[in-house]
Amino acid sequence: MGPGVVVTGLTLGALAVVSLLAFQANGAQDRAGGPHSSASASSSSSGPTASATASPSASPTPTAPALPASSGTGLRVVYSVGSHSVWLVDPKKTPQVVASFTVTPGTVEPTPGSYPVYSRTPATTGTDGRQIEHVVRFTQQNGVVFGFSAAVDGATATTDPKGKTGGIRSSRQDGQLLWDFAPNGTKVIVIA
Repeated sequence: MGPGVVVTGLTLGALAVVSLLAFQANGAQDRAGGPHSSASASSSSSGPTASATASPSASPTPTAPALPASSGTGLRVVYSVGSHSVWLVDPKKTPQVVASFTVTPGTVEPTPGSYPVYSRTPATTGTDGRQIEHVVRFTQQNGVVFGFSAAVDGATATTDPKGKTGGIRSSRQDGQLLWDFAPNGTKVIVIA
């Protein structure tokens, strides 16, 4: 048996071991319930450091358009009435937009302006009777309370049998991001 045969045998053996290890690693990820693609989402429960690059769910949340120039300054949540988009902006981060997503508004929209988050509720029942979570309220206008929330059942549309509702619904994942980002006092900029 010549040296070429020995080298070939060792090379094939090494390739078989590497292939087996790669197969086992892939199977371990599947058993752990890990993502099956390179898309990932990250969030933090320790303040305004949450960011999202993609949704791990089967139907990812549509990404908002680019942040408009007229969106204010400083740490803020920006809500566009026209595009129904939300941006979480932290000027100390690179990029400054740490997350952006689309939402579904209630039956009425808030007037453009700057408002502080004044109330938060981890879980409650919405005016439409659905169980909601991560409620972040920022203004009241003409008897209507405006705030962001996510329905526990994943529904994004809101209907209020009593009439007007200012609930702005997001996906549960995006609701968690906003909740982590916007404690009481956080500026919410509503733009046209």
